[in-house]
Amino acid sequence: MNTIIMIGKMNELVKNINRFLKQYFSMQLCPDNTKNAIGMVKVVEPQLILISLLGFYEGDEELFATLKKEFPQIPVITIGTEGESRMFMKYYESPQFENLVRPLDNASILTAICNRLKINENELNERVSVKEDTRKKVLVVDDNATTLRSIKGMLEEKYNITLANSGMKALAAIGKSRPDAILLDYEMPVCDGRQTLEMIRADEDMNSIPVIFLTGVNDREHISAVLKLRPAGYLLKPAVPEKLIEAIEKATA
Repeated sequence: MNTIIMIGKMNELVKNINRFLKQYFSMQLCPDNTKNAIGMVKVVEPQLILISLLGFYEGDEELFATLKKEFPQIPVITIGTEGESRMFMKYYESPQFENLVRPLDNASILTAICNRLKINENELNERVSVKEDTRKKVLVVDDNATTLRSIKGMLEEKYNITLANSGMKALAAIGKSRPDAILLDYEMPVCDGRQTLEMIRADEDMNSIPVIFLTGVNDREHISAVLKLRPAGYLLKPAVPEKLIEAIEKATA
């Protein structure tokens, strides 16, 4: 497997790109500190270096100069806006360096890497698609799109996450791929968490799946009503990654 060092500030952009690419490559994350980055390049000997320019400034030119001087054989792809890349324009005159203009999607980044490494992207995707995903499957059900994205971001590195924005869509998702656990919003319109849980328990093929309620209401009466349904657990919103993982591991032990 080809090794890529990704250099940049540890923000959500870098984390998102890293999560995507590590399906295909051996990824090594490195802060945008020139000394640390060069040291890692010497030890790891990557096939390609990927740099996120978000947060870079002209003083970071030392990194580019060192890569050009000491590692001219390693292709360098940067990801940045036109303004961010303009500071390092002279380096893009060399075939070693290439900038991908942000914003762009992860698929475009993968294509650029495959082109530089002379890898057949279709064959790479086929190899990845046949890999067995041994992570536990977790279905997250919530009518709020922001909450769904947030919880997915918290858990997708550890679990295989499926999202549903209603009780009915949750049932359809379960029918397609049985999850190991369900995180279920208690307050949803039309078909709320209670009704969704009742339908899950009424189905012999689903009723053993542990369901963990998520609720944004913190009062004794409400919590009592939740507990009467005997869920595998319940958590108050906003969700906290450590508590989510603890509840899932306990429910699926």
